[in-house]
Amino acid sequence: MDRVKICLVGAGRVGRVHGSNLRNSIHEANLVAVVDKNREVAEKLSKELNVSKCFDSHERALDWGEFDAVVITTPTFTHASIAVDAATSGKHIFCEKPIATSLPEADEMIRAAKKAHIKLQIGFMRRFDRGFLKAKKRIEEGIIGKPLLIKSTGRGPGLPPEWAWSTQKGAGMLAEVASHDFDALRWFAESEFKRIYVMAKNYKCPEIKERYPDFYDTAIVVAEFREGKIGTIDMGCPVEYGYDARMEVLGEKGVIFMGDIEDQQARFCTEKSGVVTLAFPSWRDRFKDAYIEEIRHFVDIIKKNIPPSVTGEDGKKALEAVIAANKSIQVSQPVDLPL
Repeated sequence: MDRVKICLVGAGRVGRVHGSNLRNSIHEANLVAVVDKNREVAEKLSKELNVSKCFDSHERALDWGEFDAVVITTPTFTHASIAVDAATSGKHIFCEKPIATSLPEADEMIRAAKKAHIKLQIGFMRRFDRGFLKAKKRIEEGIIGKPLLIKSTGRGPGLPPEWAWSTQKGAGMLAEVASHDFDALRWFAESEFKRIYVMAKNYKCPEIKERYPDFYDTAIVVAEFREGKIGTIDMGCPVEYGYDARMEVLGEKGVIFMGDIEDQQARFCTEKSGVVTLAFPSWRDRFKDAYIEEIRHFVDIIKKNIPPSVTGEDGKKALEAVIAANKSIQVSQPVDLPL
């Protein structure tokens, strides 16, 4: 295989990032088609990326079929049907987080990929960030001793699309905003979730509560792992000040910090304000390089026929934690895992 031919399914914000990376940064890949249910949106992105083919449904794209893999960036509730259809057609799959909205859907995706002997990678970009990878390596080398407490912050400047507000349609705000945090906790703990307890409130968006009674914009998650470690997540969205993704791992002999809210490349100084460092305005800026590296990895696993470092099972475990967290909010009690 010379270059991996890829079809981008979803031409929204995340699709635009992956499409641009495939076109401009991944030389082993060839972006050959763009799909979006809004034909005009698909055509616009196709022209911007100099892609000749565009479709208004993944079914039409699969009928054409002149590609090796799909990159799925559509709303979460569409992931399972698109992925299963792609697997049935023998196409490798990169699927953005969360993997799906329910555990049966996640299982269906994983089974379809295994049955078709194709690759399934989930889009947890923190695992490809240089700082997070360096911290993981140093922890494995024992620099802080045995990890005891793992903390993760996940905050977004603005609300996600409306479908993500409901726990019924999109698995709720913890799924959309904090899936990366759940995965990162499990990744650093190297253990499975045992118990999850969550407190969540709607502080900033009371008007949404009228339409979506289960909506929350601020949450604290406390997780216990099977091997005894403790994890916490603090989620806020919208926070307005910028995109914030930080982690801390406390060990027996020390502590490691990862991530920063400050964009060190952008600073200014005035008489009135003094020296000011700007916050990262979005996830696109904070994890720019990590998004490139995760797609490069996807292309590599196809060309080299090796397993993905982020699997469908990883996506399912993060989703299971999100579902347990939503249940904990509903019952105001800890929830044991597995569900």
